Amino acid sequence: MSAHAAPGNSPDELVVHEEESQGPVQSGRTILLKVLFAFAVGIGIYLLPTPETLPAQGHKFLALVTTVIILWVSEAIPIGVTALCAAAGLILFGIESPNRAWAPFASPAVMFVLMIIMFGVVLNEVGLANRIMSWIFKIAGTGVKRLSFVLAVGCTMLATIFHDATVTVIMIFALVPVLRAMGITPGKSNNLSKFFIILIPLAASAGGFGTLLGGGRNPLAVEILAKYTNGAVNVGFMEYLIIQFPLSIFTALATWAVVYMIFRPKEKELPAAVRIEKMPPMRGKELGVTIIFTLTFILWTFSDLTGWHVSVVAALALAGFCGPKFISFKTICDKFPWESWIVFGAGVSLGASMLNSGAGKYLAEVCLPLLQGQPSFLVFYGMGFFGSFLSSMMSNSAAVALTLPITLPMAEMLNMSPQAVALLAPITTSFIMLVIGCPPTIIAYSTGYFSQVDFIKVAVPWCLVLLGVAVVGVMFYWPMIGFY
Repeated sequence: MSAHAAPGNSPDELVVHEEESQGPVQSGRTILLKVLFAFAVGIGIYLLPTPETLPAQGHKFLALVTTVIILWVSEAIPIGVTALCAAAGLILFGIESPNRAWAPFASPAVMFVLMIIMFGVVLNEVGLANRIMSWIFKIAGTGVKRLSFVLAVGCTMLATIFHDATVTVIMIFALVPVLRAMGITPGKSNNLSKFFIILIPLAASAGGFGTLLGGGRNPLAVEILAKYTNGAVNVGFMEYLIIQFPLSIFTALATWAVVYMIFRPKEKELPAAVRIEKMPPMRGKELGVTIIFTLTFILWTFSDLTGWHVSVVAALALAGFCGPKFISFKTICDKFPWESWIVFGAGVSLGASMLNSGAGKYLAEVCLPLLQGQPSFLVFYGMGFFGSFLSSMMSNSAAVALTLPITLPMAEMLNMSPQAVALLAPITTSFIMLVIGCPPTIIAYSTGYFSQVDFIKVAVPWCLVLLGVAVVGVMFYWPMIGFY
């Protein structure tokens, strides 16, 4: 048996998503109680007096988003349905117009995620996933501890250069056939599968801040800092790399350690049968898709020069896959995890509404001043935690744009370094606590191998630990290199 040709698992059957239950079927009474609880909490928040600095729209938003998050986490009803109801609720309660509530579902970020997940389906269908995993096995072997360590460090390092969603989609869809060859399907998920499938997106997210190429939040933080200091502090490409990249090594190690401790698998070694000793020469569909993938990565890397948005490049790549019939678009659509993608769209819609309704600004103005007078470690940690909290419900770039206009003046009042506060933001907004927080976690969730409760179980401690790692790096490493 091998990952490439497991009995009963032809390549066409190595689907990336299937409708299998991840846990016990909930009774009607359980579902009703969860729904009633979610609505009771939301109504309770709505009935509270509206604070003077919180717009009425923001008050209604906080009541709605609390209800939605409880429904998502409890999985009382299908999460895709909850996602659609979230956008409908924005319209129903007059928080957003219909156009503004639904438009984020087709935003550039959401459409990019749609296409990047389709890339994963393509990788799987043409057999490239098996070849990638074969290379990984040659480097790391089949020992669970070593393999997972190499994957964690590798994903974090790659994510400092490539988009973290790209790294995740390649690694996840390379690993899924291996799990299936071992008989581990979403319906039979165990600690081993949860460990690997959650480790990959978290490791990728932990590295997105390492260079200016890692994500939009990085150049945004540099730009805001330059404007705030009237151009006195400008951080260049190499300087940014020296400041941030070494910290990503520690976040990679911490990510592996936290996920291993929480989902420690009992298996020490993967079955030797899943290791593919020798792959046939690459040709046909596999070769064609590889060439197009390579061109796509090159165009993404030089997108600043071409001016092409990443979604444009992704769309052209799909045309390249489907035009020569390397794969049919119907196959891609049939095996696409639509529910997870809809949830991501709802997350972006709610994040935009948090900004538009004034709820985000209100939370920042209420919470961040509580840090005044606290020791430096707590101030940095508190600012970082708030950034992570916001980033769990909106894009990390939006979270950076929302918090820095408030935290930079605070830093000045507290006699802290504005550059330290500014460059801490892209780090801490990389750490999220909810599945909807970023594309890598949505991609991993789409495989069906873990529930939202599973994710929170590891994401919250992971976030808290990595915030500590980041703050220690800010307070000790940055002064050593003379950054502040």
